[in-house]
Amino acid sequence: MTLKERYTNIIAWFEKNMPVAESELNYKTPFELLVAVILSAQCTDKRVNMTTPALFEAYPTPQAMAEASAEDIFHYIRSISYPNNKAKHLAAMSRMLVEEFGGEVPSDLGELQRLPGVGRKTANVVGAVIWQKEVMPVDTHVFRVAARLGLSRGAKTPLQTELQLEKNIPSHLLPIAHHWLILHGRYVCVARAPKCQDCGIREWCKHFSAKKSVE
Repeated sequence: MTLKERYTNIIAWFEKNMPVAESELNYKTPFELLVAVILSAQCTDKRVNMTTPALFEAYPTPQAMAEASAEDIFHYIRSISYPNNKAKHLAAMSRMLVEEFGGEVPSDLGELQRLPGVGRKTANVVGAVIWQKEVMPVDTHVFRVAARLGLSRGAKTPLQTELQLEKNIPSHLLPIAHHWLILHGRYVCVARAPKCQDCGIREWCKHFSAKKSVE
């Protein structure tokens, strides 16, 4: 099977079977999504969604959060992983939004990455979800699933995976393809014991093919 055939078949399956794929983070505004994505680093979306309602009630806007201290914010996010660092990032990020961007989340990915706590993946997620930017955010799920399926070859870093996926997936599909791979990794192609028996794309999967040849 060629790489092009693998991509073509997997994309076609997702288009047919998962025509709607969206972020599982709860948010109402670009600011709320940005905060939620920062909190989601090395933490589950489920835990983030349990935490953000009270946080957003207390600080519904960048202006409100900019007036809070890191200690204030920590009180609301203490159940999240790395709450001390994330509280500091949120406080500084909100102040920068107010001082440099008029309280608006910038749509430019480079400008987004200037914000405290915002790296390439976070900026790409916000860009893809809010503005349908043709980018491929790579988290642990996307990194793992791309390698197992054989969509990435020899990628040692998220950036290498990102560049390979962006090269081979039609650009207009990148925003939804990000969610296809995340959701597949979250519920089917899980880290420790992938549910190959429930996988609709296993016939094009490099990992499944190798496993089957050993049995």
